[in-house]
Amino acid sequence: MGFFDRLKEGLTKTRKSITEKIDQVLVAFGKVDDELFDELEEILVTSDIGVDASLKVIEDLKKKVREQRVTDAMKVKELLKEELAEILAEENSELNVESKPSIILVVGVNGVGKTTSIGKIANLLKQRGKKVILAAGDTFRAAAIDQLEIWANRVGVDLIRQAEGSDPAAVIFDAIQAAKSRKADVLICDTAGRLHTKKNLMDELKKIYKVIDRELPGISRETLLVLDATTGQNAVSQAKTFNEISDITGIVLTKLDGTAKGGIIVAIKSELDIPVKLIGVGEKMEDLQKFDAKEFVEALFS
Repeated sequence: MGFFDRLKEGLTKTRKSITEKIDQVLVAFGKVDDELFDELEEILVTSDIGVDASLKVIEDLKKKVREQRVTDAMKVKELLKEELAEILAEENSELNVESKPSIILVVGVNGVGKTTSIGKIANLLKQRGKKVILAAGDTFRAAAIDQLEIWANRVGVDLIRQAEGSDPAAVIFDAIQAAKSRKADVLICDTAGRLHTKKNLMDELKKIYKVIDRELPGISRETLLVLDATTGQNAVSQAKTFNEISDITGIVLTKLDGTAKGGIIVAIKSELDIPVKLIGVGEKMEDLQKFDAKEFVEALFS
């Protein structure tokens, strides 16, 4: 099964939540009027696209319908697809791993699938012929280090680790030296996932950035935020908070296959304008892939 088919399958719950309801409304109404738009807006709001994003989508949709003088309700569906694809479209959806080495910092609260995502990103880059090293920077949770080691072994990449409770910045320093000496293409760093101690986390990330700036000035750097799609609007709140703490360059959205709240992807992009770079639609290694807006909307409406 190709990724599009797995994506389509993974979006089954979201499709039932959004697309099937939209189809029912369009068939029931048959004509294009304000009542139809109100119904569509309600579907979008209740499917975790969020109030602000839903209002914007409907306003833009009304404008297109007026401009194109659309009278067929089913044509509205095509315009809605276009509108969602436009919102989700992003020029910077590629991972920035141009320099050698490049660094990817991965942040996110515990339980969102951060460690698993790191393993899968490492696999994705390795498939592209990149030499990858992982750094176990979440030193406050022993399980995080062990879990990352399992993924490093599974993917077949090196892991730089220290004892539980070590200074995360020291781990990153060691990992940078290893990346230089082993001529790695990409260094992927795990970070602590304790958002409730926001100040501590901010201080920790500042120290890590300082080490990177000193040891590898001017390199390609990504800070990816891992979010769990099943948490719905809570994922938007997490994204806002993390964006205050550090400069998030991209989102990794996991567990899309386990939720009817896949609409959250629109809310995140619309409210924060942070590109969704990778999405996960299953447990398998290859179930985390580059996000493609057109493909996503096509799979959602197919």
